[in-house]
Amino acid sequence: MIQNVTGCAGVEPIECTNPRKDKWKIRWNIIEKEDGTAEWIEEDFDHKPTIEEVKSTIIGWYNSQVDNKIVSGFKWNGMPIWLSTENQFNYKAAFDAAVMSNGQTLPVTFKFGTDEEPTYHTFATIEDLSDFYYKSMKHVQDTLSNGWEAKDKINFALYGDIKERDSE
Repeated sequence: MIQNVTGCAGVEPIECTNPRKDKWKIRWNIIEKEDGTAEWIEEDFDHKPTIEEVKSTIIGWYNSQVDNKIVSGFKWNGMPIWLSTENQFNYKAAFDAAVMSNGQTLPVTFKFGTDEEPTYHTFATIEDLSDFYYKSMKHVQDTLSNGWEAKDKINFALYGDIKERDSE
């Protein structure tokens, strides 16, 4: 189970925590703080993970973070916008139809906000719909780009130096 952890700085990215039971932890996104503590994400293994398992786990976590931010991290005009794949398709279809028909498919109304606090917004002009659509797509592209950049910075060579706890 992947979990957020706070502990002492200097934590190893991979460690055998129980040699008798062959228990291992991999850690990533390690952020050391000035007070001697650190925060990181970790996953437990019941065996020594291969580099492929390490990569799959860490890349999978980053991909999940990116997906979550795309879907639930966008606000337009102060309203939270749920950018599921289905909603992205619906927004694109409405935008394309409005542009191709020179606005004849407008107005179009979408439900924004949350289930607890829904907000309905009617787009009456191509300019208003374009502003929304372009900003939502910029959010998706920026989030993807930031995710690619974060994954490109991962140093998987750190996971080649396997250490057992208290073995020294």
